[in-house]
Amino acid sequence: MINVAVLGVSGRMGRCLVRAIRESDDFTLSGALASPASASLGRDAGEVAQAGPIAVEVTSDRGRALANAAIVIDFTLPEATADNLAAAAAARIPIIIGTTGLDAERHALIRRASGKLPVLVAPNMSLAVNLFFSLVGSAAAALPGDYDIEIVEAHHRHKADAPSGTALRLGEIAAGARNTTLGNVGIYGRAGSATTRSPGAIGFSSIRAGDIVGEHHVLFAGTGETLELVHRATDRMTFAYGALAAARWLAGRQPGLYGMADVLGL
Repeated sequence: MINVAVLGVSGRMGRCLVRAIRESDDFTLSGALASPASASLGRDAGEVAQAGPIAVEVTSDRGRALANAAIVIDFTLPEATADNLAAAAAARIPIIIGTTGLDAERHALIRRASGKLPVLVAPNMSLAVNLFFSLVGSAAAALPGDYDIEIVEAHHRHKADAPSGTALRLGEIAAGARNTTLGNVGIYGRAGSATTRSPGAIGFSSIRAGDIVGEHHVLFAGTGETLELVHRATDRMTFAYGALAAARWLAGRQPGLYGMADVLGL
């Protein structure tokens, strides 16, 4: 059995992870971290996840949460990333980071940490989404540059960041396939009269409504035809199952920076 510490256990994804671990045959929850302000502190992590008692108490002490872990899975907030990385590095425990909204400074911290321990970062842990990334890259490389690219994403009303981390990754992949960067061609929403499309632009639109788990549409619009690639997630458990697939793959790896493409062999 592989001991797993879940960071952000009281959040949507943290609770899904506890349930997925409870269902699995090869993982055991060994630690559960929540913020110091969480109402879950001191409670049984299984009860917090509505998965039944699991005999692991939710704590805000990183050292305690990581004490017996062989793998750390982090679904917290960007501002917690540095401390979570430092704790994992101090304990020399591989870490999987599913937190979205990470800025350049935090990505630099992740790269530095990956020199000391295995680190896997993915803005979306779904196995199908990571195949979707590959398909979008292939389409962007194969179609002529005058096929306009638009990315539309939809999530629940409580999601804090926009565009989603998954949408940004799709844009980065499409831009890279066209030998440019998203920083050069990304357009984030349009309003008013001065919205004429610039050649090569990759446009983003974000929807925040209801309890939508996650939808991503990538349109390649040419003259007389449009190709649309779509991924829809209807249950957050798919992300938890993907995170556990990543944990199986990461266990025993050498220090380095990895992604879900490595897990899938893409």
